[in-house]
Amino acid sequence: MQWHLVGHILLAFILGFSIGCEREIHHSSAGLRTYAAIALGACLFGILSTHVSGPSIYTSIVDPSRIAAQIVTGVGFIGAGVIFKSGNATRGLTTAATLWVTAAIGLAVAFNMIVLPVITTLLVIFTLSLAHSKTWLRFRIFLSRLTK
Repeated sequence: MQWHLVGHILLAFILGFSIGCEREIHHSSAGLRTYAAIALGACLFGILSTHVSGPSIYTSIVDPSRIAAQIVTGVGFIGAGVIFKSGNATRGLTTAATLWVTAAIGLAVAFNMIVLPVITTLLVIFTLSLAHSKTWLRFRIFLSRLTK
């Protein structure tokens, strides 16, 4: 068994789970299970794409970036399903964006990048936590007064 790949799967799970915890705490429409599953799925697809060998049935060389590209569009499609517009209000954009970046984090782990997805996860959690910070809320009020 390739234990380092199990480590990759576990890391992708932990990173997706971490983002999902933040979203679950703040009652997002997508929570812990969704984010963990997105990161896990993207990581597993990425690992599978790097372990395919030989020519494809179309006589071209196997290219792991093809699966990665399909993950980007597939998760974008899932993200589009969580965006709702009602009158002038739009909801779900942050959820869609964080689902998308969580898939990228899972892929980065699959492609043997460890530091990059960890830092990205920390930045995503930091960015999401801004919405619940009193300082950030004051800053937004300040910006809204400037634009009037």
